Amino acid sequence: MITHRITPCLWFDDDLEEAVGFYTSVFPNSRVLRISRYGDAGPGEPGTAMAAEFELDGVPFRGINGGPQFPFTEAVSFSVTCADQTEVDHYWTALVEGGEESMCGWLKDRYGLSWQIVPSALYDLLGDADPVRAQAAMGAMLGMRRIDLAAIAEAADQAARSTGV
Repeated sequence: MITHRITPCLWFDDDLEEAVGFYTSVFPNSRVLRISRYGDAGPGEPGTAMAAEFELDGVPFRGINGGPQFPFTEAVSFSVTCADQTEVDHYWTALVEGGEESMCGWLKDRYGLSWQIVPSALYDLLGDADPVRAQAAMGAMLGMRRIDLAAIAEAADQAARSTGV
């Protein structure tokens, strides 16, 4: 049972159990803690998943099969901070399959949930003390879907070289 005081709760139409299985297969240190099922009292089909408690990389989540009234929007997303490009590529490829790419490291997965897949070094490049480097990094990132850290670093370095910094 989840004991954290604040836990994200995700509202799925009717594919909660499939989604939980998918997410726990993508992230390490993940597990399904509990799945509650509808009984004869409904409102769902008896035996189908009603709610679930699970962890993704140690972070607690809840989910429900609530019906189609409230689909996910980009107003809420989950950010995955990655150690390097290999992790970026892994999570991007896994999560975007059956979904859709967006810009600047954002994607929507097959369930409609939005994710930001970001290498930790990107924050350093965007916050560089040299505003020329920082702006060049931002410009490079804005033209990308999946983040390519080497290309962003090269754009920052090239801008710095062109200004003599």
